[in-house]
Amino acid sequence: MIAVDIDGTLVPSPGTGVSPRTGRALREAEGAGIEIVIATGRRQAYALPLIVPVGLKPETVFITSNGTVTRTISGRRIDRFLLPVETARALCPMLRPFGTSVFTFDREGPGELVLESLEALHARVSLWVEANRTSILEVRPLERAFDQGEAPVQGMVCGGVEEMRRAEHCLAESAIASDIEVHRTEYPSRDLTILDILPPGCSKGSALRRLARQRGLAPEEIVAIGDNWNDLEMLEFAGRAVVVANGAPDLVDLARRRGWEIAAASDEDGVAQVIENLPESQARLAAPGSPASTQIPRQ
Repeated sequence: MIAVDIDGTLVPSPGTGVSPRTGRALREAEGAGIEIVIATGRRQAYALPLIVPVGLKPETVFITSNGTVTRTISGRRIDRFLLPVETARALCPMLRPFGTSVFTFDREGPGELVLESLEALHARVSLWVEANRTSILEVRPLERAFDQGEAPVQGMVCGGVEEMRRAEHCLAESAIASDIEVHRTEYPSRDLTILDILPPGCSKGSALRRLARQRGLAPEEIVAIGDNWNDLEMLEFAGRAVVVANGAPDLVDLARRRGWEIAAASDEDGVAQVIENLPESQARLAAPGSPASTQIPRQ
């Protein structure tokens, strides 16, 4: 099994897609009997437009919202965990001093994403806002988003690196610290950090662990590839942890200290290079008459 992150790992930068070489490598891996798992902080509706063109099997598993929801590409739900309404409501005044919060609900259409100020968030993550505009609903005050008793799958706040570290500390010291899981995605070069607030125990790693148990796979049979701190639990669970060279600098340093593999950067098809060098992939590429042997360029 190969579990791979999207942003910064499969996809080099916002607005780009999966490269032809990486797409071929993913399909060839599936053809060789390796299960591909997409593990992302995105919700499924926001991730599908990037992944569907790759041509993976409909039953390919999607771990989304950093581990709170697991579905197949075809939409069959495997797992879902909810952030209790009272916990979500308590987060609103706590996070308000740090910026605009967004809550994700597991539904389709307007209201899938609920926030207080579209304008304030647009100033920080304009590409995200434009890509998700049809799913966004503004509610003021944000606490009213929970008046009907529906629980979200995820909360999020984003801002500058230092500001979000203060927010993370605030959450860790709060009365609800034991009721939430906080995952940080950090982009120092853009002075941007995203804090995802999830139900307790949720992470890409815990979702991957449950899936591996269902498949009867040991960690030694799993490769995990990521670039940021929200990938940490997944990397720690897998028998082979790979961090792309363009990952969060502190995470790349940690990977070196732990002896994890550092792959080529995402804009150099680092994921493809890892997959192409797996024994299963090489055996398939070497098979007589395999079209892949002439389709995948090597570096």
